[in-house]
Amino acid sequence: MTPQRFMTTANQICLYRRKLRTDVAAAFPAVSSEQLSELVPNREELNVVKLYAHKGDAVTVYANSRNPVLFELEKTLYPTVYTLWSYPDLLPAFSTWPPVLQRLAGGADLMLPGVMVPSCGLPQVQQGTLCAITLVGNRAPVAVGVATMSTAEMLAAGMKGKGFTVLHAYTDHLCALSLSAQRAVKNVCVSTERMDELLHQCFFHALKCKVKKSELPLLTSTFLRNYMFSCCPEGQQLDIKKSSYKKLSKFLQYMQQQKIIQVKELNKGVESIVHIDWKHSDIKSFVVPEVFSAVSTAPESKCGDGEQLYHAPEIIPLYGVSTKMAPLFQESGHKKGSILSSSEVRNIIISYVKTNELVDETNKNFVKVNPILCDCLLDKWEQDEISKLKWDDLLSRCLEQLQPYHQVTFFGHEPIVRKGNLDPIDITIAQRSSNKKVTIIKNLELYGLDPQLVANTLQQRVQASATINTLPGAKDRVQVQIQGNQINHLAKLLLGKFEPTWTVSVIKGKCFDYKT
Repeated sequence: MTPQRFMTTANQICLYRRKLRTDVAAAFPAVSSEQLSELVPNREELNVVKLYAHKGDAVTVYANSRNPVLFELEKTLYPTVYTLWSYPDLLPAFSTWPPVLQRLAGGADLMLPGVMVPSCGLPQVQQGTLCAITLVGNRAPVAVGVATMSTAEMLAAGMKGKGFTVLHAYTDHLCALSLSAQRAVKNVCVSTERMDELLHQCFFHALKCKVKKSELPLLTSTFLRNYMFSCCPEGQQLDIKKSSYKKLSKFLQYMQQQKIIQVKELNKGVESIVHIDWKHSDIKSFVVPEVFSAVSTAPESKCGDGEQLYHAPEIIPLYGVSTKMAPLFQESGHKKGSILSSSEVRNIIISYVKTNELVDETNKNFVKVNPILCDCLLDKWEQDEISKLKWDDLLSRCLEQLQPYHQVTFFGHEPIVRKGNLDPIDITIAQRSSNKKVTIIKNLELYGLDPQLVANTLQQRVQASATINTLPGAKDRVQVQIQGNQINHLAKLLLGKFEPTWTVSVIKGKCFDYKT
């Protein structure tokens, strides 16, 4: 629908401004008087526009200098994403994966499996709280929504179900009003010029503060991986392919022409930095960014490259009482659907056997099978043949007949209980056109791993293109795809950097033990 603009008189505009200020102050008590004046200025142009949002809802939009700052739906005021870019702390923010944005913009609500649970925990909100939705790795909100449940209820539900009713998302008609908003999004993208600046900054930072003369000669690949990447400011990503140089060798060749370094091929096909002129004016005049001084004095909550330390989750298998097994657990007060740990199951079974005097008198290693045990644990063909079971057999049969559950406890969070067995991290090698191979990684989120961080780290280590895509058949889950067969690099990354707790992942039908 084409937006309809309404011309207003000067008096009407004054009334609009006055009422709007009052309503904004009431809706957002945290907004200061200075911010209120910025949102609803005294003299600048104020437009009132009627249009449809991304779900087809008719809304009233208040635009300041043609930039939509607020919208009203069913007599309630909400900030636009454009406003939240200027005031990112106005609302509690929840993060989702970049591929989910397309679905939100298409009218979908945000489901809890698509919400990333950070190591510091989720914001504490109540049902009905207005929230901002951001993308992982980007603080700028991309949607505005209302929480359908409290944070405690989200965790108790195992992060399943609908989490937020989305009211407005980036790329809907409302956002299209703002040309400056479109320019702001374009500015977020790293230009070739900015990447060149970042490349030079990391290069001179590494030479001035990281590399020692005793470490020469130094492989150029090691210099990039261990020195330059660690000098990249937090929140930014050094990608030589996006610079004007395109390749590390071309960049280092330029620096050699400037007589800052000397590069030689000491081994066939392998280049090393053999000399650095630390007295060069470009190195001496380089000033280390202040952000790195602050990082050096920060608590030991981050690793050497500025990233947060990964805390492996605690994973405990659990068991649910099924309809078939309910009679066996009835005496202990547990009904169908009760969830128990393996030790609780063991204690309940032992108590049941002793209470009903089922221990075999002639051999205490055996348990006599009564009608309830027979119905619960034996197959039909076994019921006429088996009258006794060994203790181990009895307990293992019980666990097999119970419904599988698992409990995951992330660092600093409440435990989350989910039905079924925990899927392993799945790593596969796929064949693409022109006989090219790609490595596909799934289920990282289940272990509290940030797919974007894994993708970025792999991309930096192997200098190959990495992308994050929506997982087929699971609209709120994502997968990492990186060019080439990167199994060895991925194994070193997961085992060394993230210290995971998963045990088995299947690659081409083979099982790899990742247990640390």
